[in-house]
Amino acid sequence: MTGPRAHRQKMSNSSSITQFLLLPFTDTRELQLLHFWLFLGICLAALLGNGLIITTIAWDQHLHAAMYFFLLNLALLDLGSISTTVPKSMANSLWDTRDISYSGCAAQIFSFAFLTAAEYSLLTVMSYDRYVAICKPLRYGTLLGSRACVHMAAAAWATGSLTALLHTANTFSLPLCKGNALGQFFCETPQILKLSCSHSYLRELGLLVTGVCLSFGCLVFIVVSYVQILRAVLRIPSEQGQHKAFSTCLPHLAVVSVFIGTGMFAYLKPPSISSPSLDLVVSVLNSVVPPAVNPLIYSMKNQELKDALKQLMAGFFSKALNFSSSVCHS
Repeated sequence: MTGPRAHRQKMSNSSSITQFLLLPFTDTRELQLLHFWLFLGICLAALLGNGLIITTIAWDQHLHAAMYFFLLNLALLDLGSISTTVPKSMANSLWDTRDISYSGCAAQIFSFAFLTAAEYSLLTVMSYDRYVAICKPLRYGTLLGSRACVHMAAAAWATGSLTALLHTANTFSLPLCKGNALGQFFCETPQILKLSCSHSYLRELGLLVTGVCLSFGCLVFIVVSYVQILRAVLRIPSEQGQHKAFSTCLPHLAVVSVFIGTGMFAYLKPPSISSPSLDLVVSVLNSVVPPAVNPLIYSMKNQELKDALKQLMAGFFSKALNFSSSVCHS
């Protein structure tokens, strides 16, 4: 069947979809419950770690600097990221279901694309922050004042919003005629595109080119920034000064490596090594693990942040003890 009638049939198939079926991690009930508890642990770790970083930076006046302002934004994005994919997957495992509504799937795709693009843009901005701090320390306050930091963070969030809007609008404007089963534990653009009809190559290419251009541009900027940083650090005469300069860059470099490395492997791996089980593992490493690991990386490598966290926790426990003692005496 060809011509207008076939097109109307394809559009009808697309419009009749009210829900999608997500790929379960396993069909065994015991393993489903194990998956639920594992994801719950990762989710709680991410919420606790990022929540502590946000609270500490907001509470400690000494951390009201450009680097920590960007770190606070990164923690907010990580909180959003872990909240986008994990809760629905946990609920499906707990209740032994696979479905997600059409609107819920669209919301997941928009949120995941928004948070991923915004985080990539913010990591690029953070590389510029490290470049200015090490290569142009005398101009740090001028180039990265409070207004400039707000503008840069807003640009990162706006980039994420625009990218997500384009991806979501293009993805869900395609006619879907290959069922509603997704080969992933959450909704993402490549899986929806696999359900689209055959006459959608130009839109697929447009989505791919947009994502590659954004990713490549950010990657080039980060690499160039760190090349300049390395050259500046090697010119520092003392070994202690070199170590101190490197230590301020290592957390950011580690987060960038995890984020870009897992993302590239997830979306650019050869089809010959692709399999449903491998795709699930890579997706977890790309979308679930980084939000839980990032706070640990920064808190372990940043002495100022560690000291502020200790002071915050000490103050919290002191107030808790005072409150409990007052209750007991009353």
